[in-house]
Amino acid sequence: MKPNIKMMKKEDLRIVYMGTPDFAVEPLRRLVEGGYNVAGVITMPDKPAGRGHKLQFSPVKQYALEYHLPLLQPEKLKDEAFLESLRQWKADLQIVVAFRMLPEVVWNMPRLGTFNLHASLLPQYRGAAPINWAVINGDTETGITTFFLSHEIDTGEVIQQVRIPIADTDDVGIVHDRLMKRGGELVTETVDAILNDAVKPIPQEEMAVAGELRPAPKIFKETCRIDWNQPVKRIYDFIRGLSPYPTAWSELAQLDGEAVVVKIFETEKIIEAHQLSPGTLQTDGKTYIRIAATDGFIGIRSLQLPGKKRLKTDELLRGFRLTEEFRMIF
Repeated sequence: MKPNIKMMKKEDLRIVYMGTPDFAVEPLRRLVEGGYNVAGVITMPDKPAGRGHKLQFSPVKQYALEYHLPLLQPEKLKDEAFLESLRQWKADLQIVVAFRMLPEVVWNMPRLGTFNLHASLLPQYRGAAPINWAVINGDTETGITTFFLSHEIDTGEVIQQVRIPIADTDDVGIVHDRLMKRGGELVTETVDAILNDAVKPIPQEEMAVAGELRPAPKIFKETCRIDWNQPVKRIYDFIRGLSPYPTAWSELAQLDGEAVVVKIFETEKIIEAHQLSPGTLQTDGKTYIRIAATDGFIGIRSLQLPGKKRLKTDELLRGFRLTEEFRMIF
């Protein structure tokens, strides 16, 4: 006989948690420190990293080991040995945060289902990089959503949502950390709502959305290349939407010279009429660098040259001779 959900305490509800990056550690920490029964943790297999290609643990694995939580790292989620190990944990509920797409045999296993924490106001920004794309697109608001998993990715019925503002000066790192903290709280709030039988899921197709649905596809290196032939605001949002990671970049070259990749982390908007070609560089060689856009300039505040560390503009100019013979190639 299955236990009555209303009669269960949080210590009795067996939870299996799935996640990999830093974003997924905060909800797990809140569950553990809040006294919830985390029966097991699933994360990605260790991956080689660095010059020595030493195997590196995911942040979620590091946390699980520190708190002696049972751990699985399957290569394939349909592998029968993994599925049998998962069944042995006898989960009542599964929680997924920044992991990977689950097959139905996994998400449909617990009697109370599987819910996901997604870093957007679904149905907006379904996909792998919702925080980046919200900032890149210049949104003034984003949020987090918990929803039950279903067959199509990020389309399940919504449980709860929280709205969070984005300031014009926020980069994606700031927004990420804000969402991560609030996301940890929302996960435990969602578990409590399930325990109290107070969940009334809403189909995403019934939710009001302002404007068109925007996707949040995975970001690759070429995605991060700056197109200077755009308005200042668009470039400014693009750069902060990729800072500090994976980082917007452009190629810097002298006339008839070899180009080097420069990463750009922090900028300012300079709206000013000019007749220069987009990508034209202006500098006094000491304190400022600014790059022409279609309706003004992007003032560069911090950047990084190959093999060097990130520097403020004046710091870089003290050690690198930059003249107006240079320009950005795009």
